[in-house]
Amino acid sequence: MANPKICVSLEETTVKAMVDEAARAGIQGANMIEVRFDRLYLKKPQAVISEDAEGNRVSTMLPVNEWPVLDFEEVDVAKSIAALKEAIALPVIFSVRAVRDGGHFSGDEKQRLVILQAAIDSEVKWIDIELSIEDKIRKTLVKSAKAANCQIIASQHDMNGTPSSEEIVTFVTSNGDSGDIVKFCSTLKDHQDALQLVDAANTLSAQDSTPPYSIMALGNGGDWTRIHAPTLGQDLVYATMRDEFRLSDKGLVNVRDLQDAWRLLEY
Repeated sequence: MANPKICVSLEETTVKAMVDEAARAGIQGANMIEVRFDRLYLKKPQAVISEDAEGNRVSTMLPVNEWPVLDFEEVDVAKSIAALKEAIALPVIFSVRAVRDGGHFSGDEKQRLVILQAAIDSEVKWIDIELSIEDKIRKTLVKSAKAANCQIIASQHDMNGTPSSEEIVTFVTSNGDSGDIVKFCSTLKDHQDALQLVDAANTLSAQDSTPPYSIMALGNGGDWTRIHAPTLGQDLVYATMRDEFRLSDKGLVNVRDLQDAWRLLEY
C-alpha cells in the first residue's frame, strides 16, 4: 500500500516568502502544499535580541497571537491568489482559517467566504471548506467547487479539546459525502487524548467502507497519527517546514523527519 500523501502547510506571511517556502517543501518531498491565506494578514515582527545569563546573544520571536494583524483591505486578494497559483508548482490546498478554528483571518465571515469563492473561481486544485460554515452557504461553495473540478477538504478544527474515539469515528464516517477528504484536528490536553485519535484511526482503517480521511491534533502526542499514518489508513498527512527543538510538543512534524521516520519504521 502506498504511503499517504504529505501536505506541507505554509507558515510564511507574504506571497513571495510563501512561494519560496513551497519550493523548499517540494525539494524536501512534499506532495502537496496548503496555502494558509489567513497568514497573509499577519505582520511578522522583528526578532527581539537579548543576552542570557552568560552574555550570549539570544534571538526570540513574539508568539504568533501577539503579531500585528492587517486589515482586510490591506491584502489584494485577487492579485495574491493569482501570484500564488502561478508560482507554486505542487497541487495546492487553499484555506482561510478563521480565528475560531485557530487561524488568523482579520476580517468577518462574509469577507472570508468571498476569499474562498475567489480561490474556487481561480480553479485551485483543492479547497478547504470547514464544516462549521453555515449549511446553506457551505452547499453553495461545494456546488461551485465541484463545477470548477476543485476537490474538497471537509474540515473540523476543535480548539477546545478532543472528543472520544467513538465520536471521532462517527464524525469521519458521517461526513464522507461532505468532501473528497474528511479532516479532523483537535487540541490535546494529555496523552490520553492522543490515544483517542490513534484508536479512532485504528477503527476507521479496519472498516470496509471508510471515506478518505486525515486526523491529527495539536499538542504533545498530536504527531502520533502523523508518524504512524501509513498503518492507520490515513490518506493525507500535514507536515511543516519548521524544525525547532521539541517541535513534537506542539503535535507537529517536519516534512523531512516524517519521511525519515517512515523509512526507519519500514512503512
